[in-house]
Amino acid sequence: MSEKSLSVEALQGDDSASKSKPSLSYYGEKTTGVVDKEIPNEQAAQKLVLHLGEAPDGGIRAWLVAFAVTLVSFSTFGFINSWGVFQAYYEENLLRHDSPSTIAWIGSTQYALAYLPALATGRLFDLGYFKLPFFAASCVIVACTFLIAECTQFWQFFLTQGVGVGVGCGIIFSPAIVIVSHWFSKKRGIALSITAVGAPLGSIVFPVAAQNLIPLIGFRWTIRVFGFILMATLGMANILLKRRLPPVDVRGGLFNLKAFRNKAYTIYCISGIMILLGIYTELTYMSVSAVAIGVSKDSSFYIIAITNAASTFGRLLSGLLADKFGALNTMLPFIALSGVMTVAWPFAKNESQLIAIATLYGFSAGAYVSLYSAPAVAMGKMEDAGRRVGMFMSLIAFGGVAGPPISGAISTATGGFVAAGYYAGGMILSAVVLLVVARYLHLGRLWGKF
Repeated sequence: MSEKSLSVEALQGDDSASKSKPSLSYYGEKTTGVVDKEIPNEQAAQKLVLHLGEAPDGGIRAWLVAFAVTLVSFSTFGFINSWGVFQAYYEENLLRHDSPSTIAWIGSTQYALAYLPALATGRLFDLGYFKLPFFAASCVIVACTFLIAECTQFWQFFLTQGVGVGVGCGIIFSPAIVIVSHWFSKKRGIALSITAVGAPLGSIVFPVAAQNLIPLIGFRWTIRVFGFILMATLGMANILLKRRLPPVDVRGGLFNLKAFRNKAYTIYCISGIMILLGIYTELTYMSVSAVAIGVSKDSSFYIIAITNAASTFGRLLSGLLADKFGALNTMLPFIALSGVMTVAWPFAKNESQLIAIATLYGFSAGAYVSLYSAPAVAMGKMEDAGRRVGMFMSLIAFGGVAGPPISGAISTATGGFVAAGYYAGGMILSAVVLLVVARYLHLGRLWGKF
């Protein structure tokens, strides 16, 4: 029986076809044909056949999707990675009676919740539910951003900026990243890196805008401007994003424990938790540490922008290298450099030294956040990629939520950032060792492209 006839049987809801779960091929993998919950029945047969086959690896439709994911990256991690600006502003103004460690819970909750919902959204994406959750989460992000302007107390900022924005970002980010793998195969590394450029661009735009707008129009209207920006970017992403492959109802529930029979995947998840325990520490406290060594408050805002600008180049270069040498092979030296720069960060004695360290840190950290989904996709079949990436992102969220507050508590207890730098950098460097182990377990040998 041909692949096309199998597609039609599955889409017509034939009981025997659904019971036998016919296989459909794409990317050299096999998956089960089921009805796409977002495609009307009368159009389903035609659209499913169009979805199948090799990834186009280019073309207007594929690059429009990549552009849409770039907008998602800009609106989610671009906004979240600007937290250092808010941390410094809240410490000095709106929440000056709260400790830095307490305020850091807002940012760390954002980081964590940007990953945690991926467990559910990855599974829903595999089953065909994408557009409606994406639109609803986009509305939540925009609404909560406007509400931040009205907040005056810690619990209000925590609920709107920490929980609301964090959950919204988490719902839309993971499925958007998986869609890239629908449209790109051989060029997946560079495609992921291009889409990830949105995050550092957002991390440049928002801090610079805040630095210039707050003195002119005040904090409230600055946040409202951010809300309008997010409304425009997420609105366009809702229009342009489109999955290419049909949904599949693979075995297993929301959390597929069988995936952890793959030792390489298990070690990779543990390494991700450890990296998240350390990698956001420098970004969170950079502005505060800059002021502590005599850098002006105005310049401290721009250091975050410089860090994220460097991240843009790291993401692009890592994508080019990943297609040639493999994603994990590329990530390893970049992450190691990030760990070293995190340890070195508290030892900066002046603005020029801090900028140099921040530039290298941003350049190297960008590689991880642009490529971390690629190894998880490669450690199993494409039909289950959404759930597998979702599980990985949900697990590393625990590292994201705990990392900055732990570093803040260490800093408060020791009266400086040196011990916090040792802690965060040590976590990242320890994770590098685990990544080497995961690579060996996956390849079964010391050398090879992965």
